[in-house]
Amino acid sequence: MEDDASMPNQPAQPTLRRRRLGEALRSFRKSAHMSLDQAAEVMGWDRTKLSKIENAKAHIKPVEAAKLLGVYGVDAPDVLMAIEGLARDAGKRGWWTTYGDVVAADYKDYLSLESDADSTRIYSPNLIPGLLQTGTYAREIIAATAFNRAPDEVNALAEVRKARQAVLTARHGRQPLSFWAVIHEAVLHQRFASQPNLMRDQLRHLLEISDLPNVTVQIMPMSMPPNPGMMGLFEVVRFPHPWPTVINLENLQGGYFVEGTDDVEVFETAFERILATALPVDDSREIIKKIMEKD
Repeated sequence: MEDDASMPNQPAQPTLRRRRLGEALRSFRKSAHMSLDQAAEVMGWDRTKLSKIENAKAHIKPVEAAKLLGVYGVDAPDVLMAIEGLARDAGKRGWWTTYGDVVAADYKDYLSLESDADSTRIYSPNLIPGLLQTGTYAREIIAATAFNRAPDEVNALAEVRKARQAVLTARHGRQPLSFWAVIHEAVLHQRFASQPNLMRDQLRHLLEISDLPNVTVQIMPMSMPPNPGMMGLFEVVRFPHPWPTVINLENLQGGYFVEGTDDVEVFETAFERILATALPVDDSREIIKKIMEKD
């Protein structure tokens, strides 16, 4: 992927990775009880440069990031590796940039998170999660929910959704994404009048992809007792240390993120309670098979 740091005539773009890097460096500086002026002076920089780095408006080289962590007294090897890696990758543009403005800014941020994550846990009460969708199902769902989009944009977004699924099987130099989904049983009964075989194919795909060792699917039964999942879809996105967990929430206008230890803990606890209410994996597979065979 092309890196905007390799284009000196272009200003740094405040990508999600660059924002996370800036926030982390600011947090380390404050923990070291240093002002912008103090830290910049030790580095031999103007305070404006450090301010721009912390606000995702300037590049920082991995070697500079490592030196800055030394100034802040941070020497944990895993933290150094993570910060240097993010400094190296912060300006890289993901494969989704080839789709231009069809992919909204918040969706680009989500795709960046997903590509960097170690694991994702999702409760989905109304549809098959995007990483588990067939192309045909994806197009139908996108056409219904992104109803203000032109047909060619719907097709492009369906392509993006399918391309995302590569994180489940192969990632350069990394293990595939660990993905755990709890899906409400009602979703399995969805039908598409114009394509009567669509849902059978989708359920078959759901069974096949859940055979992957990194993919777990559980079904929330129709007879479920009250549980936190009744409040709607949410996703717990986890990253390698030291990056904090992020919660992704979605509505018709797109997605937004919840961060902060206390807020994240609420959703992590909610997901554990949802797991306790859902059917075990083997029983979930059986119910998927039974519904598929009825078609």
